[in-house]
Amino acid sequence: MAQETNGIPGSGDAMTGGPSDAMRLAPELRRWRRELHQIPECDFDLPETIGYLRAQLDRMSRRCGCLKVFSPAPSTLCALFDRGTSGATALRADMDALPVTEETGVTFASRHQGRMHACGHDGHMAMALGACAWMSEHSDLLPRSVLVVFQPAEETTGGARKVCESGVFGRLGVDRIFGFHLWPDLPEAQVATRVGALLAASNETTVEFRGRASHIAKASQGRDALLAGCRFVPEAYRYMDERGLEEPCLLRFGHMTAGEVRNQIAATARVEGSLRTFSVAMGERCRNELPRIAERVAAGLGCTARTHFSEGYPPVVNDHEVTSWARGVLESAGIAVDMVKEPLLIAEDFAWYQQWLPGTFFLLGTGTGIPLHASTFDFDERVLVRGVDVYRSLVTADL
Repeated sequence: MAQETNGIPGSGDAMTGGPSDAMRLAPELRRWRRELHQIPECDFDLPETIGYLRAQLDRMSRRCGCLKVFSPAPSTLCALFDRGTSGATALRADMDALPVTEETGVTFASRHQGRMHACGHDGHMAMALGACAWMSEHSDLLPRSVLVVFQPAEETTGGARKVCESGVFGRLGVDRIFGFHLWPDLPEAQVATRVGALLAASNETTVEFRGRASHIAKASQGRDALLAGCRFVPEAYRYMDERGLEEPCLLRFGHMTAGEVRNQIAATARVEGSLRTFSVAMGERCRNELPRIAERVAAGLGCTARTHFSEGYPPVVNDHEVTSWARGVLESAGIAVDMVKEPLLIAEDFAWYQQWLPGTFFLLGTGTGIPLHASTFDFDERVLVRGVDVYRSLVTADL
């Protein structure tokens, strides 16, 4: 459960503007996070969240003449600190929540039944607001323009892609982007990343088997689609285990449906899962071979199979030059950056930004171990100070 404290372990001493600047924002960061936590909304349907963020940003713009608030894409809000430079740096926060019923027991729990910020996006928004608040008071310290993007639909269809397709980055000369994800498995306030592949490409995978129904007393007259599905799953897993010896990859199925009644051979079966890969070559290889395995298994039982892969998100691949530069900036500012040894098998639509421009995605430890997407997900808001310190260091560093 979040604590009523303001400090943060291991806060650096040598950051642009002084460490006390971000520390002074701690009460605001807590308030923003908790107020946003109470109004979770999903996908692109975010009117209350966007209204809340716009009110905070409009208040900041009244004291900062270079701050402009606008919407370049559906359900997207941007804050531009316009320094009149040819290049610009972008920061990104995701706004959407999950269809999860909250079970944290906190006093600031979701007021929207069946919806919850169970993935830390309320914290991501609070950190971005913190960066905006600091920049609105210290815009003279910005060597270049900064664009802060609040995007929808990270958990569903990938709102980042809509932002990229709007052309806002090209119009404003954005040439690098940074973002965060709260990470329960890291120590509290620890910043981590890696050069190259950090998070996986994701393809939702559906395999449909078709056979022929018959009464189970005359099973030989049927073609058992349920059995085909059951045999396919371990075959697919064996194939993926072999590929995993070459490079990290994963396929798991979490949902299966088949048949109509218990005493009838199933004429249809459907298995649903997700494929995760880190390279284009491995993704293509698996998407080519898995349908062949399904067809072979099905044919052995007199059935047919059809496999569908969603387009999904690309892998999050951190640009070598930008990431190395960012790490140097942060460590010079007294912020230690832990280098993740192996890519992680979760997916994130921050990957779409990296298809358009170089960028670095960071993980920020909460130290709780509470899994992302859990109905009990919570964290101590003290860690958000570290995120603001990171953003502040990056936007004030000379390139």
